[in-house]
Amino acid sequence: MVNASARVATPDDLDAVVAAFTGAFLDDPVWGPAFPDVRRRAVQAAVMWRVYAGSALRYPWTLVTPGVEAAAVWIPPGGVELTEEEAGGLEERIARVTDAGTARAVMEIGERFEAAHPDEPFFYLTILGTHPDHRGKGLGMGLLAESLDRIDAQGAPAYLESTNPANLKRYESVGFRVRDEIPLASGAVVTSMWRPGREIPR
Repeated sequence: MVNASARVATPDDLDAVVAAFTGAFLDDPVWGPAFPDVRRRAVQAAVMWRVYAGSALRYPWTLVTPGVEAAAVWIPPGGVELTEEEAGGLEERIARVTDAGTARAVMEIGERFEAAHPDEPFFYLTILGTHPDHRGKGLGMGLLAESLDRIDAQGAPAYLESTNPANLKRYESVGFRVRDEIPLASGAVVTSMWRPGREIPR
């Protein structure tokens, strides 16, 4: 059960969630180079983060710390990251702030992720990030642990893609195990991870 140090995000939190994700992934091994214009990277990437974070708010599974210093976006079993309309318009939205080639490359990353998804139902951790001003306080891992407590209460498995190898041991510490590797056109390799569902005590 999620305790008082985490809450479900509301539409009023969207700006802060986008700011946290934009800062958290600015120098990420995958999402940083995906937006190669370093001077404009934050503004460009924020367009993508806003679409994903805003869409996920339709589910009660985006958890944030009280001041939105960190956020975790989960898509529940049977759910989708984006509606058909959002997915259909995302590439154009990214192209407007970058260029057609950059937008296509960003979309291809997501397409490779989707192609590697397990067949069975799972909770999908699409984004977990802490604002750079609040790194090193354990907020992201605390939020992840509380998210998993909530998921464990439903006996469901969890899945994620780690774009940064530095995070693998952190995810393993809360029960995730490496499932596969997803090679990207850029040469980067993303690690998918799986955490089995916990049995619900009877």
